Amino acid sequence: MAHTKKKDIIFKGKEQLQKQFRLQQRTDLTAATTVLQWLELTLKPLIPEKIYWQCQVALIEAFTNIVRHAHQHLPPSTPIEMQINLYQNYLEMYIWDHGDPFDLFEYLQSINPKQCQSLDKEEGRGLYLIDQLMDELEQKRVTQERNCLVMRKLLDV
Repeated sequence: MAHTKKKDIIFKGKEQLQKQFRLQQRTDLTAATTVLQWLELTLKPLIPEKIYWQCQVALIEAFTNIVRHAHQHLPPSTPIEMQINLYQNYLEMYIWDHGDPFDLFEYLQSINPKQCQSLDKEEGRGLYLIDQLMDELEQKRVTQERNCLVMRKLLDV
């Protein structure tokens, strides 16, 4: 089920894929540096700066949430897979985890935006930020042991 923020945005996959990038990392917060470097080398030269910054924040928040929450009881060798599909007018970022099923949209409906905007709070803002920065989110259970978060962003500024 997709969570779309703007009613006029419909991603139907009609555009031809221009580029695709993939990365796999261990369940380790220190791997966040590698994720950021990968994103800078692959995506930054291809999209507007503002969109790049938004995608960078969303992807690193998703990665960090997986390490801290979805994989908290799993060994560090558990892989986190990422993929970016770049189209002419939008991009998709996929991130797969091996955590328990999680109802992202129920969680997003339950959070208080004012609490998420408070700078006093150190945690609990990641999914709110991702929702605010991306144009569409979709979460699905792809196998018995894997979840996939799909984040879509239009490339016009």
